[in-house]
Amino acid sequence: MTGIVLSIFSALWLGILTSISPCPLATNVAAIGFISKKIDDSKMAFYSSIFYLVGRSFAYLIVAVLVVAGFLHISSLSMFLQEYMNKILGPLFILIALFLFNIIKINFSFSLIGNQGGEKLTKMGYWGNFLLGTIFALSFCPVSAALFFGSLIPLCVSTSSLIAFPVFYGIGTGLPVLMVAVALVFSIERANKIFKLIRNTEKVGRIITGAIFGILGIYFILKYIFFVPYLQF
Repeated sequence: MTGIVLSIFSALWLGILTSISPCPLATNVAAIGFISKKIDDSKMAFYSSIFYLVGRSFAYLIVAVLVVAGFLHISSLSMFLQEYMNKILGPLFILIALFLFNIIKINFSFSLIGNQGGEKLTKMGYWGNFLLGTIFALSFCPVSAALFFGSLIPLCVSTSSLIAFPVFYGIGTGLPVLMVAVALVFSIERANKIFKLIRNTEKVGRIITGAIFGILGIYFILKYIFFVPYLQF
C-alpha cells in the first residue's frame, strides 16, 4: 500500500515538475491567459481550469495506455522488459538526472495549436477548455518528453498500472493553471505572487528531482547490474 501511495505521489510530482519547466510553463501561461478572460465570472473561470486539468489528464492517460499496452502485447518485448526492466531503469534514471541538471541538453518543441486556435477553443465553453488541455498536453518538448516517456512510462510498465499514474501526472501538470485561476478570482496580486512562486520553484525542483533520479539510478545499477550483495533484499 505504501509503495502505491509513493508511486502516485511520484507521478503527481513529475507532473508538477513538468508544468513548471520553461516550455510546458509557457503553454500553461497561455492557458491562464485564455481562462483569465472569464474573470468576471468566477464560477466559469474555476470550472474552465478544472476542465483544462481533466483534459491534460485524459491526454496523458490515452498516450500511456497506447504505449504501455503496445509494449505488453508484444510478447517478445514484454518478456524482454520483464527480464531487463530493472537493469534498464538504472542507466535511464542517470540520463534523466543529467538532463535535469542541464548537463545533457536537447532543444526541440512540438505544438499542435496556436494562439488563435486557443482563443477559439476557450470560446466553446467548458468542453473547449477540455480540448485545450488535451492539445496542450500533447505539445511535447524536451522536459515533458523526458519526464513522461523516460520516467512515467517505465513506472507504468514496471507496475502494470495504466490509469492512476498518468491521471495523477496530468493533474500535476495542470495544477498551476488551477491555482492561478482560483487566485485570479480573488485578486490579480495573489495570482502574480503564486505565478512568481511557481517560477522560482522550478530550478529547486529540478535539482532535487535530478538528485533523486541520480541516487535511484546508482542504486538500480549496483543492485540489478552489478548485483552488490548488501543491496539484495
